[in-house]
Amino acid sequence: MEENNLGTSSTGINPTVAGLLCYLVGFVTGIIFLIIEKDNKFVRFHATQSVLTFGFLFVLQIVLPFIPFLGWALLWPLHIVTLVVWILLMMKAYKGEYYKLPIVGDMAEQKI
Repeated sequence: MEENNLGTSSTGINPTVAGLLCYLVGFVTGIIFLIIEKDNKFVRFHATQSVLTFGFLFVLQIVLPFIPFLGWALLWPLHIVTLVVWILLMMKAYKGEYYKLPIVGDMAEQKI
């Protein structure tokens, strides 16, 4: 995907800012941007990647506490990974990059 010409967003927001906002409140803002953004593939890609990534991490954070010992041991590292991925994706989107996470990035690219 081309990174230099991001076009315009149907939301009226700069596409790089809209891309960042797709991640701001995790999958919630991703869903909002999937609903309101009709045209811009850059914004839709980041919205889809946000929904898939943070939706999965949210479910994982709910399920892990029910797994004895191992679940609780993995919960804090998962929180740290979530924070790092959240910051990384917001920075990449704001820079205008189509940064694809493994597996999820390819799924998001196919959906736009």
